[in-house]
Parts: sequence; C-alpha cells; structure tokens
Amino acid sequence: MPPAEPAESDIPDLRAAIRQRCRMDEAEAVRELLQAAACDAAMADRIQSRARRFIETARMQGRRRGGLDSFLHEYDLSSQEGVVMLCLAEALLRIPDTGTVDALIRDVLGRADWQRHLGQADSLLVNAATWTLLLTGRLLRPAEIAGLAPVLQRVLARSSEPVVREALRQGVRLLGRHFVLGETLDEALARAHELEGRGYRFSYDRLGEAALTAADAQRYCDGYAATLAALRGAADAGVSVKLSALHPRFEYAQRERLRRELVPRLRDLALQAKAADLALTVDAEEAERLEPTLDVFAAVFRDAALGDWEGFGLAVQAYQKRAPAVIDWL
Repeated sequence: MPPAEPAESDIPDLRAAIRQRCRMDEAEAVRELLQAAACDAAMADRIQSRARRFIETARMQGRRRGGLDSFLHEYDLSSQEGVVMLCLAEALLRIPDTGTVDALIRDVLGRADWQRHLGQADSLLVNAATWTLLLTGRLLRPAEIAGLAPVLQRVLARSSEPVVREALRQGVRLLGRHFVLGETLDEALARAHELEGRGYRFSYDRLGEAALTAADAQRYCDGYAATLAALRGAADAGVSVKLSALHPRFEYAQRERLRRELVPRLRDLALQAKAADLALTVDAEEAERLEPTLDVFAAVFRDAALGDWEGFGLAVQAYQKRAPAVIDWL
C-alpha cells in the first residue's frame, strides 16, 4: 500500500528531516537503508532469479562486446589507469594552449602502469589503445625508453609531442561521441533523429555552470531558452538546467536574493518548456547547494501558471544520506 501523501503542514517537518540527515552517522544511515530494503523470502527469490538472468546474459554476450565496451571493461574506474583516462577525457579538450596540454599528458600518462593491460582483452581496439598509451607515456618520459625494442625506439625518435597530442585528442573525441550526442545542438539533433526511430529518448544539457557574473547568467539563460525553442516538437525530449548557471550567487547565504532573482528566471524557462511540450529538469549540483535548490524548485513548482503540468522535475543524488528525506519531501 503506497504511503499517504503528506499534508502541506508537514512540509516544514520534512525539510527539517533533510537537514538532520546531513551529518548523520553513516552506520545509522546504512541500518535505515537495510531496514527499508528488507523483503520476504519470496521477493528475495524473485530478485535473485532476475539478477542471475542479467548476469548470465551479460556473460554470454561478453565475447560479442563492442570495442568501446571492451575498452571501458579493461580500463574501469577501479584501476589507476581508468582514473587517468577519465582525467584526460575531462581535461584534454578544455585546455586551449598546447603547452599546458603537453604538460598534462607528460604528467598524467607517465604515472600509470599501462603495460599490465597488454594482452588482457580480446579486442583489437583495447590492445592497440594500450600500446598507444604505453608508448605515449614512455615517449614523454625519455628516461624510461631503454626497455623498448630498437624498432620501437626508431619509431618514437621520429615522433614528437604534437603528434601525441593530436592522437590523444582524436582518441578522446572518439570516446566522447559514445557519451555525448554532439558538440552543438544541431549536431546532437541530427544524430538523435535516427536513434529516436529506434526508441531512444534524450535529455539535452548545455554545458555551462557556476556563472561568475550577471552577464554570464543571462547568456546561459538565453542559451537554455534557445535550446527549448529548437527542441519544440521533438519526441519526448527534455532539457536539464543548472541553477548555478542561472545566477552568479547560487549559495545558501543568498537564499532571499535567489527567491527574488532566480525563481522568476527558472519560472520563465518552465513556462517555455510547458508551451513546447518538453520536460525541464533541475540538475543536481554540489551537496552544499541542495537547500537553495529545494527552495527554488518548490517556489517554481507551486506557481499557479504551471497548472497541472507534469514536465517539471528535479534530479536527486541518490548516494547522499539525505536522499530518502529528499524523496519524502518531493
């Protein structure tokens, strides 16, 4: 039987519960979660049966795993090398000057043990990528090159940091295309068209957060509005917005100012999304911004102009100890 919806008078108590869980003891939080997840023997059997089917299917499909899946399987984030790859993917395309890029490559690639991944995967892509990373790390650390075969030394002698830099840029772009639909909205829409015909649905997010000035915030706001206008009529599409991109002082100490300045801005975007029949989701951000996020979300959610529109949502960071109380409040 689903729990009863809280009365409006309960809302302050629910917000207080969120604050109380912020610094709660982790062992206590785990005990609560275990109690909430308790189930009878019949349900436990169904859960185990379904999980077993998932695992068996994944194992059967392992040998047919595509190149990218093989790569991510080999360089997962439990390894130092996987973390290095993530750091490169995050940073490489954002750095404008070649000197800093070369310094990043020299620093990051040189401190990972790429050699232990050689031959560990059946995928040609993975083994080729491992060789590339191994040679690159050694190319940029000449003192370690002595162990390579003479033929490889001759190859590396003809190479240079600009060659490595461009190779890595292209590799990161190749990986990125599997996770990001496009660098521009037009490119993303073009690539999405075919996938939508196969049943996929997309949420579009314009990169940009932590506006430092009012002009930054206005530019981001205009960008979100342009995205909503361009997506009008798209099938079941949604747009994610970051409140830190919409106001330069998105912080707890500025709650009253945010009510005056940020709430109307988010409300306008919500009305545009409603008119375009699109979903609008407020993105989760740093943990210290949860309280002002809830304040702004609630103020817009209750606005009479949005009526019974069901397209307005909030992303919840489920790993936070406050998450169960946030869900109760929502």
